[in-house]
Amino acid sequence: MAAGLGPVGAVAAETRPAEVAEVRHGTVRADGVDVFYREAGRPDAPVFLLLHGFANSSFYFRHLMPRLADRFRLIAPDLPSFGFTVVPDDRGYVYDFASLSRTIKAFVDVLGLRRYRLYTFDYGAPVGWDLALAHPDRIAGIVSQNGNAYLEGLGEAAWAPLRTYWEKPNEAAVEAIRARMTLDGVKAPYFHGVPDPSVIEPESYTLDAAILARPGNADRQVKLKLDYKRNLERYPLIQAFFRERRPRLLAVWGRNDPFFIPPGAEAFKRDIPDARVRFLDTGHFALETNGDDIAREIRAYF
Repeated sequence: MAAGLGPVGAVAAETRPAEVAEVRHGTVRADGVDVFYREAGRPDAPVFLLLHGFANSSFYFRHLMPRLADRFRLIAPDLPSFGFTVVPDDRGYVYDFASLSRTIKAFVDVLGLRRYRLYTFDYGAPVGWDLALAHPDRIAGIVSQNGNAYLEGLGEAAWAPLRTYWEKPNEAAVEAIRARMTLDGVKAPYFHGVPDPSVIEPESYTLDAAILARPGNADRQVKLKLDYKRNLERYPLIQAFFRERRPRLLAVWGRNDPFFIPPGAEAFKRDIPDARVRFLDTGHFALETNGDDIAREIRAYF
């Protein structure tokens, strides 16, 4: 027996074998798309579907998954045009949020997920809301980490270029949006509102920028940005779902996020009075700085 490992440690080792915490990787064909995903935990454990945002991928959940794998089966797909998901050239894919949601719905069906909790972040929120509206009985709970569902959650300055475009489409607004696709544009939000920038791993924003730099990808991302208005128009639908279904919901929020500001988290309690809202002193990519805090909140709440 290893030094210091008594009966308590032995029990813990038996209940949480090392392989459970390992993150595995795979690809499945869904909606004509080769969807890459990460998975951890036992196959028979309650499922958490982790949905990433812009401009990242399932890589965002690389540290969270091992922290929760003893309790949940965690599945994190890469949305089309992000990460390592591949859309065949002959697929004729339309890069809008309705298409992203359709593909992830197909992915869920291919994996046979009939009941799951959602972790929604940034772009993952509208996709997750579409899943909930399509199959409300499948949703066992929700973690919203800067995953917005209310107009008051939109930061004024951060959304100004898109609002300008929606009011009057023009090339200047498009170029302002395109500036977010550069390395500097991708990197800046990782550091905004972060008290200790030294904790940010450079692999995160470097990978995001490298994937955005693939041929044609920046154009696809501009199309998605311009399509975001569709998600705002669907907010009343998901709010009605919240009121009618009252899912268990944990809003754990980087309070310094310029894109999705604290009133968006507080608004969940309007439709789900028992929702738990927790603010963290960090920015948009809260998992990069406060993964331990978020894992503890999830373990305590579910």
